[in-house]
Amino acid sequence: MGLPLLAVLVVPGAFAGGGTRRWFGGRAETQRAEAQAAKDAAAAAFYELDTAQRDLRISIETISAVDDSPAARRAVSDFEALGRRIDEVSNRYIQAIDAYDLDRDDLEAATATRARGELSGAKDELVRVKGQLDRFGESLGPLLGKAETQLARLAPAVERARQALLAASNALDAVRRTPIRADDLAARLAALSPELTRLNQGAGQHGVQATLERAGRVQREAEAIQVEAERLPERAAEIDHRLVSLRTRAQALTTRAGQVDPVLSELRRRFSAACWQDLQQVPQQAAENVRQAEVKLREAQAARDAQRWADAAALLSTVRALLNSTDEAVSAAGDRLGRLNAVQKDPQAEVERTRFAIRDAQRLAMTGRSSPDPRHARPLDDAVARLDRAVGTLEGRHPDYWHFLTETEAVRQSVARTVARIREDRGTGHS
Repeated sequence: MGLPLLAVLVVPGAFAGGGTRRWFGGRAETQRAEAQAAKDAAAAAFYELDTAQRDLRISIETISAVDDSPAARRAVSDFEALGRRIDEVSNRYIQAIDAYDLDRDDLEAATATRARGELSGAKDELVRVKGQLDRFGESLGPLLGKAETQLARLAPAVERARQALLAASNALDAVRRTPIRADDLAARLAALSPELTRLNQGAGQHGVQATLERAGRVQREAEAIQVEAERLPERAAEIDHRLVSLRTRAQALTTRAGQVDPVLSELRRRFSAACWQDLQQVPQQAAENVRQAEVKLREAQAARDAQRWADAAALLSTVRALLNSTDEAVSAAGDRLGRLNAVQKDPQAEVERTRFAIRDAQRLAMTGRSSPDPRHARPLDDAVARLDRAVGTLEGRHPDYWHFLTETEAVRQSVARTVARIREDRGTGHS
């Protein structure tokens, strides 16, 4: 029983005796452990900051590749400034790591304490800058969203351009298997080849925005070529039809123009010179217009044979304008004779027609009023006086019926303008 008791008494003294190392380490070991913990915490903070910086650099590169706005340039500049700050705190951390060997057997407690302090300070700086970096990353949300949207559009846009080029090429091949050559469309399609090369080189070489714009431009032009190629057979048939139709119309107008002289002869015989003088040049002008139309028709046929479709269409439009002008002039002679015959037979019908328009306007002017508005009454009174003067021109042996007709027409137009003004004023509450 004595030996175990001695052992109990001796063993505690052995651990507390002078110079003997403690079982769980002395003060230096405690400081070493704390310094090591500070080193591990700083290393974790350094890794988190480095990872965040790498991730954010990808976002910045995404933005700068797509966006050249002032806001995007400012974001790049701010990131570079943060990068310099990160370099500073990282260097401080690395210097603290390199300054102390925490694994040395003879590490002093004071050295371990200094190491812990510097490493803790470096860690705090790393954490503080990481917070700044996180806040900066959050502020990039709108710019990054816009950039990612454009990047997401890039591949589909390039693919649509390629597909449009393929469709245009297929449509052109199909039409060229017919007698239609479509040389101009083939040249336009060939001109897109360098653009396709640039699209294939990618946004890395030409930029995202430029590539998106190029893809859209190529797609639109290729689609236009496809549409025109598919329509060429129909267009050729349409031009052939117009050639035949306009030739027939020119021949018919030649016949009609020959009938103007008898009409003019009757006008000269029965009415005063003022009624027909402006029609004197109609036969000559009609013949000249038809001659020019026939020349343009031959030019249009030559353009069609050469498959210069745009030229042929333009020439046919010129032919149509010439024939329209001729048709109006030839018709004017017959219409003139018909209107003069009618007014000569019964001038009162024209007078009554005009008086009715005036009375109708006067009733409208008086509706809801005890007296008419002077702005409306004055032009209507002028119309009455003008009609009376026109009726007076019918007196005499050879009345100027054409002047009478143009005057009554002018009176009715003046009355119509007054009616429109009355309704407008009442619609806006001014009357």
